Amino acid sequence: MNLIIFDIDETLFKTTAMIKVVKNETVVKLLTNTEYNSHKLAADETYDFSEFRKSEKFHKESVPIYNMIEQVKSSIDSESDVYFVTARDDFDNKELFLETFKNQGIDTDKIRVERAGKIKDITVGPVKKKLIIRNILKTKHYDSVVFFDDYWENLKEFYSLKPEFPNTEFKGILV
Repeated sequence: MNLIIFDIDETLFKTTAMIKVVKNETVVKLLTNTEYNSHKLAADETYDFSEFRKSEKFHKESVPIYNMIEQVKSSIDSESDVYFVTARDDFDNKELFLETFKNQGIDTDKIRVERAGKIKDITVGPVKKKLIIRNILKTKHYDSVVFFDDYWENLKEFYSLKPEFPNTEFKGILV
């Protein structure tokens, strides 16, 4: 059995959602998904991810990365287990979120979405994704696992799981 995992933002869709940097209840900076990956907060700042919970924004504004959408459909057709592992938390409208994928011809009944943003006791995004992937790998024996992501740190954490699953082939693909 094969496992194929896809990140969503900047891997399957270009997103317009921004991360707000907040200081004293005032937004002091807006970050793209890519900028966030290397941003360091000052001690008196926090992040606001509220735009990443808005299903309507995701549905209306996200632009599909067509070659990756085709890769998802091909993965589903290969009868592999297919997961989307995203840094996002829950959306405010699950059905509208899933409709975005259905509009691209993706059978959402054949994928599972795991949201790292729901993990509150860990602050490092790549570590959250690693935890989710570890838990998926523990559910059954996989001959191989492929992980598509746009952020190298996520792939490094993914590869760090290899010693725990020595009979599984690991392949990370930077999108």
